[in-house]
Order: sequence, then C-alpha cells, then structure tokens
Amino acid sequence: MTTNTNSRTEQLLSELTPRRIVAELDRYIVGQAAAKRAVAVALRNRARRQQLPDDIRDEVIPKNILMIGPTGVGKTEIARRLARLARAPFIKVEASKYTEVGYVGRDVESMIRDLMEAGIRMVRSEKIESVREEAERRATERILDALQRRGAARPGARLHSVGEAMAALLQQRPPQPPQAPEEEGENGTREELRRRLLAGELDDRMVEIEIEESRIMTFPIFGAGGMEELGMNLQEMLGGMFPKQRRRRSVTVGEARRILVGQEAEHMIDLEQATGEALKRVEQTGIVFIDEMDKIAGRERGLGPDVSREGVQRNLLPIVEGSTVMTKYGPVQTDHILFIAAGAFHATKPSDLIPELQGRFPLRVELSPLGEEEFVRILKEPQNSLIRQYTALMATEGVELEFTDEGIAEIAAIAAQVNAQTENIGARRLHTIMERLLEDVSFEASDIAPAHVKVTAQYVREQLSEVVRNLDLARYIL
Repeated sequence: MTTNTNSRTEQLLSELTPRRIVAELDRYIVGQAAAKRAVAVALRNRARRQQLPDDIRDEVIPKNILMIGPTGVGKTEIARRLARLARAPFIKVEASKYTEVGYVGRDVESMIRDLMEAGIRMVRSEKIESVREEAERRATERILDALQRRGAARPGARLHSVGEAMAALLQQRPPQPPQAPEEEGENGTREELRRRLLAGELDDRMVEIEIEESRIMTFPIFGAGGMEELGMNLQEMLGGMFPKQRRRRSVTVGEARRILVGQEAEHMIDLEQATGEALKRVEQTGIVFIDEMDKIAGRERGLGPDVSREGVQRNLLPIVEGSTVMTKYGPVQTDHILFIAAGAFHATKPSDLIPELQGRFPLRVELSPLGEEEFVRILKEPQNSLIRQYTALMATEGVELEFTDEGIAEIAAIAAQVNAQTENIGARRLHTIMERLLEDVSFEASDIAPAHVKVTAQYVREQLSEVVRNLDLARYIL
C-alpha cells in the first residue's frame, strides 16, 4: 500500500509540468505571474530530483523562495494551492509567534512537528478513503446484526409487575419501552432489512450499537514548545496503558452508519505503515509557508540580539538549511522540505535578515499590488470567486443573484478607492465590500424568497454610498 501510494504521488509530480502548474494556479489566483513561475519551477525540480541517481539525489536541495508584497495579494493562496495540487503536507505559520529558545513562546522546531501532524492526517485520510467501500460493507453487517438482535429481544421485555420492576432495578437493568407499532418489521429477513437499509428507509430508526472510546487521562500543558510536545507524548503513552472502553449507545441508523464506518476503517488501516509513509512524504514533499517574515527582520541593537528578531532568525536557520527534528512519530529531516517565506517588508528590507538566512532563500519574487482592474478579474474569473460563492449561498434560500458587468466594475472601483484612502489590504477588501453590499439581501432572503435581485452599478452605489462618502465610517466598516 505504501509503495503504491508513494508511486502515485511521484507520478502526479512527474505529470505536473511548470506550464500546467501555472495554469492550475491561474484558476484560483489572478496575476502574480512571477511568483507562480517561481513556485512551479520549485515543484517541478522535486519531480526532477526523484529521477536522479541515489549518489546525487540527496545533494540536490530545494531552492527556497521569499515572496515580497503587501497583504492580500495572493502570497498565502499561491503556497496553499501549490501544496494541494501536489498533495503535499502543508502548514502556514507566522514567524512573529516564535521566540528564542529559553523564552516563553513557541520554538521554531514546533513548525516541523505541526507539519508532521498535517502529514499524518493527510495519509490517514487517504488510507481511510481507500478502504471506505469495505468499511461500509462491514458497518452495514453490524447494523443489520443490531437490528435483528433488537427485533429478537423485544418479546417479553416489558415488566408486568412490581416484583419484576424491583428485580430489574437491583440488576441495574432498565425496563424496556413498549414496542411502537411503526417499528414492526425488524424481524423480517436479513436481505429485506439490507435492502431497506441501503435504500435509506431505516435512517431515522433507533438502534443500539457498541462503540469504542479511548480512556485518555488529560492534564494541563504549559505553553513552551518542549513541554507541549512532552505532554502530548505522555498523553499517548498513558492512553495506551488502558484498553479501549466499549459502551453501548442508542443512535439513529444514519448516525450508526457514520460511526461504524469510521471504526471499521480505523481497524483496517495499518497505523505504523501510515506513519512511515507520512514521515517520508513530509521529508520529501513537505511545504512550510512562513508568513510575516519581515516582522523578525532586524540586526543587533544595543548589548545583544533582539529576542523576537535576530534570536528567532538564528534558531530558524538550522531548520531551513537542514537538520533533524524530533517528533512523537520519530526524527524528521528537514533537508528537502520546501520553505516559502513571505512578508510585506514595508518598514524593513530583505537585506535586514541575517546573511546566513538570506542565503537560504535564494529565490526572491515581488508580488504586485492589486488595483481596480485586478479586482474585476478576481470577482469574475477564479473558480472560487466571491460572486460564485454569494450566488450559491443565496440560491439555497431561493434568491437568485444576478451581477451585471457594470455592477462588478463599481464594486471593484469602490474597493480600490477604500484601499487607497484607508489601509491597503488588497483583495481582502472585496470580502468586506461584498458583505456590506449584500447585508440586506442576506438578512431578508428567507422572507422574500423566491426573488430575483439584480446587482447593478446603481444598486451598488445606493448600498455603499453613505459608507464610501464618510471616510471615518469607512475606516470602521470597510
């Protein structure tokens, strides 16, 4: 299973040419061609590296990337979509939340532990999906067994005297409720029950199933990175000392199916094998996106290095250049993990980073600020555009939204104007504009449905004119 999954991942990487990677990113992100080309080449180099002989493969290290640009221009989205495209373990962290070793706060090694957790979740999810069909079959059989047991146990279950009630109380056996007329038929043949179960006819019936619960002792863990990791290891160790507790619960058949499919899938996958595969995938294809890199850019001031700046940079350096980080799943080597750093660099410059760290991010790309023209494209072109999202949301209430080209252009113009007059937050401004624009429709949708709302330029101006005209109000609302 591991070899097959790894080979599928390698095959996927080999099929992703730089041009195809850029084309896939274009479906979700407008513009920023230079950044897309840089990450496409970095991803392609991973596939090329897999084709090299063993003696040189380990010598080829990833060329880490530093993205420079204001907030809201697509830095995070490019990295996230790239990882999803390559099915690579991915995490996003903020450089400003780390501190130098010995001080309160998270140590930089915790980002690799978080990446390993992401890899474990990804591989387990894939494994569970691969055995879902068999797990559903087993869960169906368990539900049928429970339904037939219930039907067989029903006769004679009612208590007809005070003596029987007292006996049941002493034996801690709750009296059974009287049989409801609508629940007749569970004593039918197994095949008939199976047909009705698969058809969804029994989803609302109550059934008693046996579920497993881990008896894990919990206790508070203090925030330092090392103590946090130690606490997780102790919890796993103590949890493993106690067998899983089984208890019976009465749930609907639909809920029972969901619970039992998960249980059966967990039993069918090899957790040790999944952990080994996740470890390999993290080491060979993992991507760490470090945001707010400009917040830790700075040199020594006064008597020593700044704890929140140069100290963090020096702790980050061995992780980026290649070291071994201990996790609860085993040691993880960071030599071939791709690091993508990003920052606005308004008050600082990339050259303010320590030279050693600068050298570990040899590829630098600058992302362009977004203007009115880009906002129009962002609203219309991406597969997950805001217009498509809001149209789908309102359609669930029976309200049909129609955006005219003039209306979209007016939304983009207002977003660009507010960005210019207040804080420039890039494409994120569109979220606030759209939410304010459709506030009345969203609130009244359930009352006016079915309805058709046409968003024209006039409609946009009427809804947003007061906010745009009042600059002080715009600072708080938009």
